[in-house]
Amino acid sequence: PIDALRQQMAYVSQDPILYEGTIRWNLSLGSNDPDSVTQQELEKACEDAYILDFVRGLPNGFDTEIGFKGSQLSGGQKQRLCIARALLRNPKILLLDEATSALDAESELQVQRALDRAALNRTTVTIAHRLSSLRKCDWIFVVEDGRIRESGTHPDLIARGGRYRELMELQL
Repeated sequence: PIDALRQQMAYVSQDPILYEGTIRWNLSLGSNDPDSVTQQELEKACEDAYILDFVRGLPNGFDTEIGFKGSQLSGGQKQRLCIARALLRNPKILLLDEATSALDAESELQVQRALDRAALNRTTVTIAHRLSSLRKCDWIFVVEDGRIRESGTHPDLIARGGRYRELMELQL
């Protein structure tokens, strides 16, 4: 059933979506049962998203108000909170849609670390134009004009010298 499938999935988009309210409330929205989220679960999700130290350092910790659409936070902080929210669900399938594209280089590194950790022991589908975020993927598909043009591992695709390598060279 579609509801059972959705309960096993989590999604992190290009544009982090947060709501006016506390960090605790925003994170709890990711759970299949928001009212039963424990402090320990919040801390584990934040630790895995590399945002726990930041949250603990805030005057009100998890009860800090983040403002309209998370206006009190940087882009990287918002994105890592969205990753933590997705991890609260403990999904079997994690969907990442351009999750690092709107970030500066330093924030991208922090978020990529969080995404790498989040991908452990689960199926992760990553959609990205910034190819640096794909290097560690088990399998990469190069899609152009709605068709799979190439597929393989990062080293294989580089060695092949095809479109993937061409795109990597353009981005470096």
